[in-house]
Amino acid sequence: MHTLYMLSVFDSIILGLVQGMTEFLPVSSSGHLVLARDVLHISQSGSLAFDAILQLATACAVVLYFRKDIYDLILNLIQKNKDKEKTNLTIYLIVGTIPAILLGLLLQDYMETIFRSTSLVALTLVIGALIMLVADKVLQKRIKNNSQGMNSISKTIGVGLFQCLALVPGMSRSGMTISGGYILGLTKENAIRFSFLLSIPIIVGSGLVKLLDIIKDPSLVQGDMTTLIVGALSAFIFGWIAIGFLLKFLKTNSFKAFVVYRIILAILLLIFFI
Repeated sequence: MHTLYMLSVFDSIILGLVQGMTEFLPVSSSGHLVLARDVLHISQSGSLAFDAILQLATACAVVLYFRKDIYDLILNLIQKNKDKEKTNLTIYLIVGTIPAILLGLLLQDYMETIFRSTSLVALTLVIGALIMLVADKVLQKRIKNNSQGMNSISKTIGVGLFQCLALVPGMSRSGMTISGGYILGLTKENAIRFSFLLSIPIIVGSGLVKLLDIIKDPSLVQGDMTTLIVGALSAFIFGWIAIGFLLKFLKTNSFKAFVVYRIILAILLLIFFI
């Protein structure tokens, strides 16, 4: 087995910060992690395992942030008299997760190779920005009509397919799922809430799978246990901050600022890294 680049504590903190701040902002955490490694001259080889641990840390942040929602959904499952709305939401979250699981398994072999390319990130940053622009326009039109909550399996599958786009670095899970919610007719509040809740199974699942792999073979990850822990703590703290910021920001703002940021970043990538 080849020897992987061993992360320093500083590298780990920076990667955790990048993961935490960008996991929930619509700018793509996986894309920014690829870029951060290029800037810091950190090898991309074997990076997926370490990145998955950072994702697990940010998953802990979103679970704690939405602990009341999650508690209510779990409690409803074990209650005799179930709340129909909560039961439906649970079903929607399960159904919405399936597309990303299936496609993730199919694309697994590509995630450590061509999906870690800086040129691909530049392209998908622009594509994602265009999707978010369309979503904003659709939302504005729907505000004048009747926007709804998540109320059908077809809408759930639709948002789940938008989440699949985030398997490619540069697209952004939150950006794509919130955009999908806007386009499919959800209110802004419901689209954002559903996006965060939908992110939990995938982020937790991918993190746990890689954690088990690392336990079996520690050489899979770049760094020792100290760098893992430090990186995870950094990702958790900054992930918590990012969730609070995005929830407040999108209440009164559109995707415009993130669209501009994504396009400027893509241009800079083409100039300096391609």
